[in-house]
Amino acid sequence: MRSNVNGHGGAVVTGAAGGLGQAIVRRLHNAGFAVHLTDVDEPAVRAFAERLGGSAWGSSLDVGDPEACRAVARDTAQRAGSLALWVNNAGILRTGPSWGHSDEERRLLLSVNLEGTINGTVAAVDEMRSARRGHVLNVVSLSGIVVGGGQALYAASKHGALAFGIGTALDLRLEGLRDIHISSLCPHGIWTPMLHELAADPSAAASWAGTKMLQPDEVADVAMELVRRPRPFRAVPRSQGPLLRLYAAMPRLMLATIPTLMKAARRTQRAFLESDGGPGA
Repeated sequence: MRSNVNGHGGAVVTGAAGGLGQAIVRRLHNAGFAVHLTDVDEPAVRAFAERLGGSAWGSSLDVGDPEACRAVARDTAQRAGSLALWVNNAGILRTGPSWGHSDEERRLLLSVNLEGTINGTVAAVDEMRSARRGHVLNVVSLSGIVVGGGQALYAASKHGALAFGIGTALDLRLEGLRDIHISSLCPHGIWTPMLHELAADPSAAASWAGTKMLQPDEVADVAMELVRRPRPFRAVPRSQGPLLRLYAAMPRLMLATIPTLMKAARRTQRAFLESDGGPGA
């Protein structure tokens, strides 16, 4: 199943001020999309869009605001001639025990990670349904499959985002819209500013539990594979998907082994900090 997008049309990227968002934006711009960069940090996305030049532009967007998402979708379709792609990339991470977050922290995380994905998807699909084509790419996480220690709230938001993406794809098929695709990209920990500030936090160690810390460019390359060939789900690394689904299906095993797994992840996290990969590298 190949995408009907040939590299021309409008693409929205949320959370485009840095890290993975910028890496995806560069690739979309080079592929010929008219890219609308959005973020709560408006000066950053406007400056980046100016450096890219051509058909890139930036604007402020709080993804927790559904009407703001609809306005971005309309503006992109009008300016670019179509809304071909919407990338829900904006996300935040808070770590610690599930009972340790303030009410405001919970509201903010769910507003960005879950409601933001829902708002962006609905806004995009509203535009795409009239054209009967388009693609929504959700940057989720492997935390959308399995819960790591210290990340219950984050994982809850990502489980919801993954379910909403797959459920929306099902609804589109039931309506007979086979050329509107919903893809979920689920990477392990990515060395971006979101993790930079948590690199010394033991509660964030689950992000170091994989075979290696991913870099934004390698995840952006996989994102472009999905742009060219949409798939409902793609894990990064690919081998992690089936293993984590199996693990998630056995909660008793998870509860029995999580202390050992988290100790190993913390060792990896400490080693990463002591290596050239840590802050200041």
